[in-house]
Amino acid sequence: MDVSSSLTGTEVVVLGGTSGVGLATAQLAAGAGAQVTVVSSRRTSVDKALAGLPGSARGVAADLTDPTAVRAVFDELGAIDHLVFTAGEPLSLMPIGELDTTRAHTFFELRYFGALTAVHAGLPHLRDGGSITLTTGSAGARPSPGWSVAASIVGAVDALTRALAVELAPRIRVNAVSPGVLRSPMWDALPAADRDAFYAGTAASVPLGRIGEVDDPALAYLYVMSQPFATGTVTAVDGGALLA
Repeated sequence: MDVSSSLTGTEVVVLGGTSGVGLATAQLAAGAGAQVTVVSSRRTSVDKALAGLPGSARGVAADLTDPTAVRAVFDELGAIDHLVFTAGEPLSLMPIGELDTTRAHTFFELRYFGALTAVHAGLPHLRDGGSITLTTGSAGARPSPGWSVAASIVGAVDALTRALAVELAPRIRVNAVSPGVLRSPMWDALPAADRDAFYAGTAASVPLGRIGEVDDPALAYLYVMSQPFATGTVTAVDGGALLA
């Protein structure tokens, strides 16, 4: 399949598209000929991302947990072809014995309800034959101790992907991408030594023996946007972590 020809001239909106996987996806989509819009909560992040995108790219700052703000974004953009949701803050461990329901609700607010809000707001603007691509993770299938909240979030996104694929067929395709551990800004808050140790330990634990780069899952987002016979799928790009 020629991804470049299938995306040329299409309108792609990447929510959470100003850093990491979202920005990499926006850059690849723009390189394939799409008109790209990136959306993030901070104007400074939007401006920084636009500096690395073609001049035709657009950027919008909006609180992705605010339904009114998200609806305003799509109303401003008009008709689109592909909606990609990659927004999400780093998830921290939360052993069940130390459960903080306020923090747990906060994690769900952006990663799950933010995605649900984006779909609800963007759907009226999606052209027939378009797609929605959500972001999940491996914690639902292979949770570790302390990951009950994170596993619940990705499990909810997996289920949402399948349910939407059924509900919106045949007009709109819905898929998700499940990245593994990546070398990305998501881990920048860790001290450098801790981050390097985390990367090294993760690389040693997966069959491919390396940490993923943000371009790795970005290719998967482009694939499911372009693949006209895929819906309801969750594509893992994790170096084989689910087999380890």
